Amino acid sequence: MSLHADAVLVLKAYEDQEELRLAYLDHLAAHEDAMWKACAAGHLTASALVVDPRRGRALLTLHGKLRMWLQTGGHCEPGDRTLAEAALREATEESGIPGLTLLPGGPVRLDRHATPCAWHLDVQYAAVAPPDAVEAISDESLDLRWFPYDDVAGVADTSVVRLVERTLARL
Repeated sequence: MSLHADAVLVLKAYEDQEELRLAYLDHLAAHEDAMWKACAAGHLTASALVVDPRRGRALLTLHGKLRMWLQTGGHCEPGDRTLAEAALREATEESGIPGLTLLPGGPVRLDRHATPCAWHLDVQYAAVAPPDAVEAISDESLDLRWFPYDDVAGVADTSVVRLVERTLARL
């Protein structure tokens, strides 16, 4: 199965944010290249909020280009077989933490936003860090830092705050 086909199945099974979910599905139907950065009309991306439930904290990255505190994530790559795999790959690469596991139940939420390259139709997951995880900054980040859940609203935009809220509800 192609990554495009996986995205369609994931979004058909997603049971929330109906208007946005349908917009993503319409975009996939209209653009065979909707999974790739080259799709100028916008493309799907995969992200994951890395959390440490035992310590009540979330790991955010200070994005190098956008200069904003965000969850880990980014563009899909040709080797990605599923959106979940892409989100987990991005979270592992950007956090430097091996052994992350995605929360069961599929995506936590969807978020569509404009970026310098195009519209991102982000499919957002949550990943649990293993005990005593140690983060390592990647080339894509200016900084990487754990924030208590309650402190995220003071550093990040509403999209990240909503992702934290939805993740906590799922935990």
